[in-house]
Amino acid sequence: MSTIATRFLILSDTHNFDITDDSSNDHPLKHSLPPVDVVLHCGDLTHCGGASSCKKAIKLLASIDAKLKLVIGGNHDLDLDKYFWNTHLDEGDEPEDHDEALEVMKGKLAEEAGVTYLEEGTHTFALANGSKFTIYTSPYTPAFNEWAFAYEHDEDRFNDETNIISGARSVAKNPIPNFGEVDVIMTHGPPEGVLDHCPQGGAGCPNLLQAIKRAKPLLHCFGHIHEGYGSALMNWETTGCSAISHTNPFPESVGESFIHGEKSLMVNAAINDGANVPKNKPWLVHLDLPRGT
Repeated sequence: MSTIATRFLILSDTHNFDITDDSSNDHPLKHSLPPVDVVLHCGDLTHCGGASSCKKAIKLLASIDAKLKLVIGGNHDLDLDKYFWNTHLDEGDEPEDHDEALEVMKGKLAEEAGVTYLEEGTHTFALANGSKFTIYTSPYTPAFNEWAFAYEHDEDRFNDETNIISGARSVAKNPIPNFGEVDVIMTHGPPEGVLDHCPQGGAGCPNLLQAIKRAKPLLHCFGHIHEGYGSALMNWETTGCSAISHTNPFPESVGESFIHGEKSLMVNAAINDGANVPKNKPWLVHLDLPRGT
């Protein structure tokens, strides 16, 4: 199959990153970034939601030179989750706050910035460089305290009932596609055992790992667990991770040419570190994508 080298810039957990704040002028996001074909933001655009915070995230994304910018929510983007917002209204909160935040992420401001906000599901895009790709996206993570886009630990959002692991029950309305049907997977949280370590231990989802094993994408990117920042190669012949690195060569790219189905590049792209300070760099990744027809 003929392929085209395609440049991705991946980031996550920017948590109200302010490109006008002078306190972090040395961060790469404050300077001119290399032009790319696609930007992927894996969620937690804000600290606790809010239309004004969403506008700040759009301003950050608008500063990046890319033809396509794909964004999902995360557990901190409270009012982007309609169910969560309507069931957790505090004093001063209004149901309409969800609509206002969503309008920022899907309305004129986002359109002018080139931003496409994606809900959970599978989406296909044709790129200006002649390539195309299919991406699965989901903002949902295992429940932890009272945060948005949560599912119970025995609930499987990513596999239908024929593919679940022992002890899980499928609640999947938009399961991750099978191998050969998806090129990139972007979730807010990590799969179990892959760049998921935090002070409480491994925080990744075993049901998500089950789906990644089945889909074998070229790339799976996520964030959520700030301490897990890094990259790794998942070798599907051994079902183990190799080339695990917490050092980002940015502005050089990571990744290597490999046959789809043999390996997957795994990236935890959390910009905020374990102390919630924006010290981490975005990841620049080259993927060989199929040529569009």
